[in-house]
Amino acid sequence: MALDRRAELGEFLRSRRARLRPEELGLPAYGGQRRVPGLRREELALLAGVSVDHYVRLEQGRTLHFSEAVLDAVARALRLDPVERDHLYRLARPWPGTDGPEDAQQVRPGLRRLLDSAADVPAYVVGRNTDVLAWNQLAAALITDFGALAPRQRNLARLVFLDEGMRSLYADWPAKASDVAAYLRLDAGRHPDDPRTAELIGELTASSPEFKALWDEHRIKDKTHGRYVYRHPVVGELDLGFETLRLPDDPDQALVAHTVEEGSPSQTALRLLAAWERSEV
Repeated sequence: MALDRRAELGEFLRSRRARLRPEELGLPAYGGQRRVPGLRREELALLAGVSVDHYVRLEQGRTLHFSEAVLDAVARALRLDPVERDHLYRLARPWPGTDGPEDAQQVRPGLRRLLDSAADVPAYVVGRNTDVLAWNQLAAALITDFGALAPRQRNLARLVFLDEGMRSLYADWPAKASDVAAYLRLDAGRHPDDPRTAELIGELTASSPEFKALWDEHRIKDKTHGRYVYRHPVVGELDLGFETLRLPDDPDQALVAHTVEEGSPSQTALRLLAAWERSEV
């Protein structure tokens, strides 16, 4: 079963209307008490310069053949950032093809060798649905022993929301959880016809109240760069940055590599983690 792209489109647009205030945008007030926060459909249509009926048809998903001019106008009116704008386009335009179960992602041997050669840097490759496709030993020592998990469990969303160990590993688990939910929603927009996406979202929604609450926010985020503080059970606290390199010939795969500030206590802790990992082999 695939995601309902029309329902996703409507929920996304409503969530973005809800975060805007008419008084902040210089719009005239419509009569009557507001039952919901944010802009009304009429106000959004006025701001975008489209008819109310045209916007309502977009939000209700009555057709998926809207022009770029209309989508651009709505994106500007909603003040969407570039990632959100691309997400709107994916949901509102016809999507060719269907992602079937046979489309299992493969990591090139050269990329696996690159991971192994970066022995002092925790690094892994993440694919569609936040699946962890490949990793080096230091990433396994830092996050979890991916090799000991069944392939289905090598998934960042499942680990973050369903594995109790992840809650203690991340110093700011709520921020990590919010990011992962936002990455997954972005990916769901890229592949709305993938039944595995719908299965994962259904499982997490049923099993994790925290995921359901975050999912309902319709937050969208791409994985680019940032930092997380880890509380490792062996070496203690590590304040690590990360950089994400998306593969040009397969944008559904991204290499995530952690970085550490030279001469910092976290660099010492990371070296201790590497030594501990080698002693465990």
